[in-house]
Amino acid sequence: MIINQDTLNFLLYDVFQAEALTELDAYKDHDRSTFDGVIDTSLKIAQDYFLPHNAKADANEPSFDGESVSTIPEVKEAWKHFTEAGLINARHRFDEGGMQLPALVHSACMGLFTGANPSTAGYPFLTSAASNLIHAFGSETQKSLYLDGMFSGRFAGTMALTEPNVGSSLGDLTTKATPQDDGSYRLKGQKMYISGGDQDITENIIHLVLARVEGAPQGVKGISLFICPKFLLNDDGSLGKRNDVMLAGLLHKMGYRGTTSTVLNFGEKDDCTAFLIGEEGKGLSYMFKMMNEARIGVGLGAAMIGYRGYLESLAFAKDRPQGRKPSNRDTTSAPVNIVEHADVKRMLLAQKVYVEGSLALCLFASKLVDEHEAGGDENALVLLDLLTPVVKSYPSTYGCKANELAIQVLGGSGYIREYPVEQCYRDNRLNPIHEGTHGIQSLDLLGRKLWQKQGLGQQLLMQRVQATLARAKKHERLADLAEHYSTALKTFIETTTALGMALQQGRIDETLANSALYLDVMGRMVVGWLWLDMACAALESDCDEAFVSGKLQAARYFIRWELPEINHLSELLKGFDQTCVEMEVDWF
Repeated sequence: MIINQDTLNFLLYDVFQAEALTELDAYKDHDRSTFDGVIDTSLKIAQDYFLPHNAKADANEPSFDGESVSTIPEVKEAWKHFTEAGLINARHRFDEGGMQLPALVHSACMGLFTGANPSTAGYPFLTSAASNLIHAFGSETQKSLYLDGMFSGRFAGTMALTEPNVGSSLGDLTTKATPQDDGSYRLKGQKMYISGGDQDITENIIHLVLARVEGAPQGVKGISLFICPKFLLNDDGSLGKRNDVMLAGLLHKMGYRGTTSTVLNFGEKDDCTAFLIGEEGKGLSYMFKMMNEARIGVGLGAAMIGYRGYLESLAFAKDRPQGRKPSNRDTTSAPVNIVEHADVKRMLLAQKVYVEGSLALCLFASKLVDEHEAGGDENALVLLDLLTPVVKSYPSTYGCKANELAIQVLGGSGYIREYPVEQCYRDNRLNPIHEGTHGIQSLDLLGRKLWQKQGLGQQLLMQRVQATLARAKKHERLADLAEHYSTALKTFIETTTALGMALQQGRIDETLANSALYLDVMGRMVVGWLWLDMACAALESDCDEAFVSGKLQAARYFIRWELPEINHLSELLKGFDQTCVEMEVDWF
């Protein structure tokens, strides 16, 4: 089982009001039946063509014989069904061959594939993001040359950023681009950890590569973005000669094993042809479109892998008899299923709040995309920009914790390969590193994004939080939770204010030293708000009482058990604790 469909429908239609999107011009040709239709199609493809080979792809990694890469045939079959369903370009306009689908609904569909098989889902997801970047910033010639092949599934896409000695510090990259008389460039350099950098699934691969044009300044202002196809294309779009981008080797990861992770050499023979996207020196700003899309995708993937583990452990707990209640001393009585034990309920509740809260967070981010792109709300983009580090990092952290708890629920069965939860954990453990570590995201949040546009993003977030609090206070069953959340909110605001004042005073290193704690605090506050919002929506829905009670109890658990953790973290932040900073290297 990939997801609880009642919960998905609840999030889409009761919490985030997906049907109301059809009032926007861009989505006026849709209704709930078309949304449900594409979700049902996605679920069927995910269950029939992605889920069955998830374990097989993990056990049979892609291989490289020195000339070509081989993947198991089921991966290509899954790619075929995904692309034939039109899901690569589902967000694009009807006149471009797309479905003109809202981001909210599209994200719900994409999450199903990651939950079913994250490594195979990586190929179409990267291709979709790469094609979106070319669509946004490429020339008309580039769009006409590459997009049809990418949309149809003939071509795949990648993003090539990381170098052997350059990870998050992209301003230090060394890959060089030399201008040619015909307007093209020659690339020379090496990239690594490039997911999907080579494979036998598609006839061509379109690499998006960050490089520095000869003579450009050091730092991020000197970075440009290039299209570098594995095979050059003729004017009619047919394949031309093999380009000088070569696979140096495959990397072997603990998870996502079915997705090739590659080291690529560009220009070994000094003949690697590439084409500039947009203007020189603006490459990183262009790439951020793909990176931010990928960050939301990483959060969504982490939520859904966590969700898969939760459902597996829940099913196991309901069907595994072992032990008796502590008060029962009758050794002849029948054992109870472990779902009846208090500590197992705790672990299942924790998983539930982590994964459903994370999914809500990612869908909220997608709804903001719709509010901006189709609704013309510039403030939605400001809020999305503020929350992107949280959307990436909270699910990545707590999706992993959910998978860890799933293993614990299964006991000895949890860490053997005959059960899927151990693979879920290994797959999900990559997501705290994918698309920027927790620490990098926290520096971006506390050092920059909170204060952009005079703190407008904070104000917009608080407006939505206060609206939910007012709504919750109208429900007698939520009065205590609203009060608990309000108390935590006061602490959060005080902490943010203290850190902001310190930054204004120039205490930059001191303030940012514990930025990772702040990102965790903000993640808890945002997800706590969403749980309160979900509790309101549940009470106002026509869902059955067991479903409603489950959502209320989950909200209660999060606000009573998870949210109070911010008190200790906030004390460390407000006290500018320097314990970690003051640790001398030779003391280790």
